[in-house]
Amino acid sequence: MVDMAVGVVMGSAVTSVVNAIVNNLISPLIAMIFGKPDLSGLLTISYRNATISFGAILTALLNFLLIAIAVYFCIIMPINKLRQLSRAASGIKDQPNAPSPQDQSLQLLRQIADDIHRSTGADRQQDGTELPKGQD
Repeated sequence: MVDMAVGVVMGSAVTSVVNAIVNNLISPLIAMIFGKPDLSGLLTISYRNATISFGAILTALLNFLLIAIAVYFCIIMPINKLRQLSRAASGIKDQPNAPSPQDQSLQLLRQIADDIHRSTGADRQQDGTELPKGQD
């Protein structure tokens, strides 16, 4: 729970930093190129009092990408580095021969399938009935 709370607080802090970068650096650069500081007025289609603004979508995507990059480089990478350093300091080593979670899931599913096949085979022997061909 504490990790989630820290993530929410850090996410809001990073959002405000990214919004400042967008408003004070990127928007003026866009204004230098396109003549407007905001893309929402660009690439708009209006028809019968309905307006589609592709520029607003581009602005939202740009903000999202910048926030994602900032969160990755300012939060995720440092946390992963700290975890590696703490593992190295405590002597915990990664087990290179340990199966991945996907491999463990596949192994478990194979065991379940084998158990099902064995149980259906035992049921057939007890009943003396067999499934029609093609349903085996």
